[in-house]
Amino acid sequence: MSHYFAPAVYLLCFLASTVCAVMLGRSFHRTRAGLLFWSALCFLLLAVNNLLLVLDLIVFPSSVDLAVPRALVSLAAVATLLFGFIWNGEGE
Repeated sequence: MSHYFAPAVYLLCFLASTVCAVMLGRSFHRTRAGLLFWSALCFLLLAVNNLLLVLDLIVFPSSVDLAVPRALVSLAAVATLLFGFIWNGEGE
């Protein structure tokens, strides 16, 4: 039974980050607030990161190592949000 918990957590993290990205994207579409765009993009990249985690640890557990792509997508997500904070901070 305990071997089902890790895949369930990975999938729930993927779903949560996807839902956050969609909700932030919809809010951006309504209000056109710049920080919502960068946050939605960050959560989209985090959802991709979680999808790669699911593929790496559940679908292809021993044949493919996706650690480097996961790290690069994670770095891109954080850099995107940081860029959004800086970009919106200069305009105000």
